[in-house]
Amino acid sequence: MQAMVAHHAQALEMTGLLASRSSREDMQLLGRRIELSQADEIQLMREWLNARRVPLSSRDANHAHAATAMPGMLTADEMRRLADATGGEFDRLFLELMIKHHEGALTMVDDLFAAAGAGQQSDIFTFASDMDADQRMEIDRMSTMLQESRR
Repeated sequence: MQAMVAHHAQALEMTGLLASRSSREDMQLLGRRIELSQADEIQLMREWLNARRVPLSSRDANHAHAATAMPGMLTADEMRRLADATGGEFDRLFLELMIKHHEGALTMVDDLFAAAGAGQQSDIFTFASDMDADQRMEIDRMSTMLQESRR
């Protein structure tokens, strides 16, 4: 959960760039959907951790650790490239990197369910299953948007 909070936080950093770097309405709508789902999931994860008296790791430590330890996390260089891009270049890069980011979350869910005894609590199973479904749906949507932009 601690790692996934940092993972979701990076997705929020990415969507935060949309307003000033993309003029496409469909990209803005996608960003709002991602922001809402990720923010809601962060809140749920924080509540879950608080209920178990598990501390949140510092954000900086999570990001430094995340680039090498969590699937799908963008490196500092990838985040810099995204932040420096605008227009069509930004849209393409955002979609490619957010697909990578979401695929990393799917890997983390798969790893959770593959670990003996993990994900057995009904709240965790439901959360992880719902997140998996949402991420797959968003990957499909972003893949379609990416294909359409290449035509």
